[in-house]
Amino acid sequence: MRLQLNLATAPQENNRPFLAYSALAGTLGVLALAVLSFAAYRSWHANRELHADMARWQDSIRTDQERQRELADDFRQPSAQQVLERSAFLNSLIDERSFPWTKIFMDLEDTLPPGVRVVSISPRLVEGRAEVTLEVGATDDQGKIQFLQAIEKSKMFSGMVVTSERRSDQPAAPDKIVLNLTVWYSTT
Repeated sequence: MRLQLNLATAPQENNRPFLAYSALAGTLGVLALAVLSFAAYRSWHANRELHADMARWQDSIRTDQERQRELADDFRQPSAQQVLERSAFLNSLIDERSFPWTKIFMDLEDTLPPGVRVVSISPRLVEGRAEVTLEVGATDDQGKIQFLQAIEKSKMFSGMVVTSERRSDQPAAPDKIVLNLTVWYSTT
């Protein structure tokens, strides 16, 4: 039979739970350090790649801006200005030739009441929109009013401005009232 006697003046303390918990806490701390270090490395690496991409894009932008300045200087040359003016003139001629005459006549036919006729029509392209100057003849005031109301209600015509009105007292004249007006015509 064996007896265990503690002859020490103070009893021996059991430090195993403390050591076990502190080892567990240390292990968790080391694991957390490893995970956070890996996350910090990935973030740093991604930021480095992002900064490299940004630097490439900034270099590309700087190069393009320099090229744009060079081209702007080239376009300011007198010879280039002549070519630009000539091309603008030719484009305006092409735009005038491509004006939808059939469509505007069909739209005018829908808006013309009886006793009203178009005497002259003159389209002009202004900033991509068609400004049409019309000279319209009417046999009486009722037809004139019906025409103006039809133009105002039309979806194809807008911004009507009557520039002048003439009346004729001659009995042989086909039009008793002649209106000059400008409208914006929607070509779409």
